[in-house]
Amino acid sequence: MKNRGEIILKKLLLNKKLIAIGIVIVIIAIFVLLFKDNIMKMIYPKKYEEYVSIYADKYQVGENLIFALIKAESNFNKDSVSNKGAIGLMQLMEETAIDVANKNNIELDKENIREDLLKVDKNIDIGTKYLSMMLERYGNIEIALAAYNAGIGTVDNWIEKGIINSDGSNIENIPYKETNIYVRKILRDYKIYSSLYEG
Repeated sequence: MKNRGEIILKKLLLNKKLIAIGIVIVIIAIFVLLFKDNIMKMIYPKKYEEYVSIYADKYQVGENLIFALIKAESNFNKDSVSNKGAIGLMQLMEETAIDVANKNNIELDKENIREDLLKVDKNIDIGTKYLSMMLERYGNIEIALAAYNAGIGTVDNWIEKGIINSDGSNIENIPYKETNIYVRKILRDYKIYSSLYEG
């Protein structure tokens, strides 16, 4: 008799735990549904918007594309320096930054280039100009992003050999795994930014 009573008591306690877990899950689901946009905006922020807005307008590049690129490159860490030497929010290589600055009359302290590229304003200025140059050169976002990541020479070689199409229609064929993932990630995040902030 005692064993049967204990079994019933254990079943009741188990049922209470399951009900409590179910209630917690429902509360979390309601919270997520009610605050989905706020949660998504925390994951996909628009940090440094004042600078992004200035240079997006100046160089005619969509703000949401710039935000998606910054998220992929540095996740908005202005002090980010990669093991390959890419610097700042938009992960600029020193040689690329010098070239872009020289061709476009952008001031760059070549004696202290690393420190200069870690400045938010300077990094977004040069990075956005470089992205605009890639967009102008290739005429589509997909190939422009591939060139931003892998370099112009590499991308031109892929196009010349027929590995990828110049119109960006077969980006799944990008042979560098890192660049392939990079382009897809930015395109996905660009759509998310656009739906979150323009919807």
